Amino acid sequence: MQALALRGKGSASTLELTDLPTPEISDPHDVRIALRTAALNHLDLFAIGGIPGLTLQFPHVLGADGAGVVDSVGAGVTRVETGDRVLINPGVSCYDCESCNRGEHSLCVRYSLLGEHLPGTLAEYVIVPEVNVARIPSLPIRMPEVSWAEAAAFPLATLTAWRMLTTRARVQNGEVVLIWGIGGGVALAALAVAKLAGAFVIVTSSSDRKLATARELGADVAWNHSTVDVPREIRKLTDKRGADVVVDNVGEATWQLSLKALAKGGRLVTCGGTSGPMVVSDVRRVFWNQYTIMGSTMGNAAEFAEIVRLLGEGKLRPHVDSVVPLKEGAEAIDRLRQGNQMGKIVVEIRSR
Repeated sequence: MQALALRGKGSASTLELTDLPTPEISDPHDVRIALRTAALNHLDLFAIGGIPGLTLQFPHVLGADGAGVVDSVGAGVTRVETGDRVLINPGVSCYDCESCNRGEHSLCVRYSLLGEHLPGTLAEYVIVPEVNVARIPSLPIRMPEVSWAEAAAFPLATLTAWRMLTTRARVQNGEVVLIWGIGGGVALAALAVAKLAGAFVIVTSSSDRKLATARELGADVAWNHSTVDVPREIRKLTDKRGADVVVDNVGEATWQLSLKALAKGGRLVTCGGTSGPMVVSDVRRVFWNQYTIMGSTMGNAAEFAEIVRLLGEGKLRPHVDSVVPLKEGAEAIDRLRQGNQMGKIVVEIRSR
């Protein structure tokens, strides 16, 4: 099979389109998917750069998100069958530890991600446990059906945003939510989830083009953070109160601004640090204002089922930036690195 794979860590120069053996099912509860599309994430950039403590086996296939047709199934598979159109939950758990048994799969001690710990989706075939796939839902009449590009773009970013805002931050109707760096998949999914919850949503970007699109997608306020003092403007907008919830996956560049933007008793939720992982907090501000700072990673099986249900109702849909063929995957990853995209970059693995 053809795949976009790393031959070594530390540089995108080791990334190449190559032929690899087609994977074979060995576990009775696994399924093999003939992929139609895959979507890029910052995870791919982290894998290329080398993730501390993670040893990759080369060649290593990138890609976490994917959608395709079930090609073959193990003897114990009951949830899907050959020919089903499916999308993939990229987070694989052991499904047997204490965390998994209480439904917290993303806290599993053996939690693994496609494209990071496991072979990814930028390939013609991938094998995953049957519990990690869901049929692509049909939408209500008069709504355009979920495209292959949308199916691949949906799972990781939407699942991450859903857990951040609903399970962790518990956003309520009428609350003020600030989302930094609109344009990436998680930030755009967070905008959609927050609006679905009835929040008043403020987004930021250094790109006026992205801000204009964010307004079209439902943002109530959109500020260029390269020219606007975001915490000050939030105080003015909210009669000095601040934001109830701040969504920050930028990290070093925005962390202190996030704290300054929070209302007393506010919640800051983070799932990453694209500008750097080491942040500084004035602990006096944290305890005096009784902030809650919480981390969040991906989501559990119940949360995945819920976002797929909402996809089927047309209430949550991803915003796709562009679709490129697999042979241009390396160029697409470079576009992701530059941060020029507005939404998810999708790679077409096969056209039929």
